[in-house]
Amino acid sequence: MEARSDQFVLALDQGTTSARAILFGRHGNIHGIAQQEITQHYPQPGWVEHDTDEIWQVQLAVARAVLRDNGVSATQIVAAGITNQRETTVLWDRSTGEPLHRAIVWQDRRTAGICDELTAAGHAELFRERTGLVVDAYFSGTKLKWLLDHIPDARARAERGELAFGTIDSWLAWKLSGGQAHVTDPSNASRTLLFDIHRRCWDDELLALLDIPPALLPRIVDSSGEIATIAAEWLGAEIPLSGMAGDQQAATFGQACLEHGMAKSTYGTGCFLLMNTGQAPMASSHRLLTTVGWQRQGHTTYLLEGSVFMGGATVQWLRDGLGLISSADQIEALAASVPDNGGVYLVPAHTGLGAPYWDPFARGALFGLTRGTTRAHIARAALEAIAFQSAEVLQAMENDAGQRLSELRVDGGAAKNDLLMQFQADLLGVPVVRPKITETTALGAAYLAGLAVGFWRDEAELTAMWQAEHCFEPAMAESRRTELFADWHRAVERSLHWAKAE
Repeated sequence: MEARSDQFVLALDQGTTSARAILFGRHGNIHGIAQQEITQHYPQPGWVEHDTDEIWQVQLAVARAVLRDNGVSATQIVAAGITNQRETTVLWDRSTGEPLHRAIVWQDRRTAGICDELTAAGHAELFRERTGLVVDAYFSGTKLKWLLDHIPDARARAERGELAFGTIDSWLAWKLSGGQAHVTDPSNASRTLLFDIHRRCWDDELLALLDIPPALLPRIVDSSGEIATIAAEWLGAEIPLSGMAGDQQAATFGQACLEHGMAKSTYGTGCFLLMNTGQAPMASSHRLLTTVGWQRQGHTTYLLEGSVFMGGATVQWLRDGLGLISSADQIEALAASVPDNGGVYLVPAHTGLGAPYWDPFARGALFGLTRGTTRAHIARAALEAIAFQSAEVLQAMENDAGQRLSELRVDGGAAKNDLLMQFQADLLGVPVVRPKITETTALGAAYLAGLAVGFWRDEAELTAMWQAEHCFEPAMAESRRTELFADWHRAVERSLHWAKAE
């Protein structure tokens, strides 16, 4: 197709704390954004839930708003793409479309005991070999098992084909298509503990171990291709839904990390570092995840991933939990008001620790407090904790890949924080590069959708459109870096296994 300047691709970005809709033009430029927060529910310590209907209503509202507020009609939208918080788990009734329970969010730790039982029974290696994942409460499979175990008659109904399971991409595609499409793409499927990343299909043996009826599962479709059709009733005209990817894989695509060895880090609610490993999955010996990046035109791209559970959520906690700041954008100035952390270290293990520790029983802790400690030191320690966690993941990634990164591309809300980005470059010892468009998660979903309908020609065109906005060069002495890491590791060591303490 010949793309016109009055045509756009619509990206629906359903994140952990908000839903956004973004219009992208021919040159990858942002034409409009609408955003709305979603409610967080914490029914018990370690439990995190979302109202599934609220997710749908808010995502629909921002999609309508971005069209209305920018004077764009649905007929000008050539394609739409979905990107989403990945492991968050939804179970709904196929006939009514009603959820049976709130969505269980990826951060939720209620199934840590199930994971311990699977590991104790000797199944962890099978899961790792088939799925590329560690057995952890982070992933969807044990969440789905919990729902089937705890909702009366759910497993029997599932076996009769009355219920549907999906991650948020599946839920939105179902709603947008008027219940016509029960689908997911390999990037999301590979986060469930149920998907064989080598054969690229649901795995019957893993399903049996978790007692999950296959009838629940969505159909696997390409990340870029003919996925579904958005019903005209929602936005005013039928629109091809032709892009779908989990948020971190979409961000990697949006950052144009399309060649083997390129890496990006997204600083969102959590922090997620991903490295392109090409057309073959790379097993990790450093407790990282092997995951599907995207699948298009008969080819599958794989990634290595390290997950940090508390990134921007740490700043959110300082704001909402402690009241140290009244808005997230205040943290940089507050942290910069002191020359260093004053010996204060925050380990934000509020929902356990992800890579490379994978300890669901770790808990958040502050160390090194003195009478001279101020809220500025705590703010600085919070930002530094984000960088420390990310640096540990990247070091593990380099060791797995057997190569040193030449640069790290960054995006997400916290990537706008210059103090954090400079500290990240200092810890890594490599340049940290922030692109002109930091909405790379939505951009990746748009690219996948647009490629499928010919709005963009090929990946080379996307690579050519990527532009750097700022490059943070490392400036810290090696001796100082070593000293900081030593203290960080001492702090982490004290936070591990805390919830299991007698």
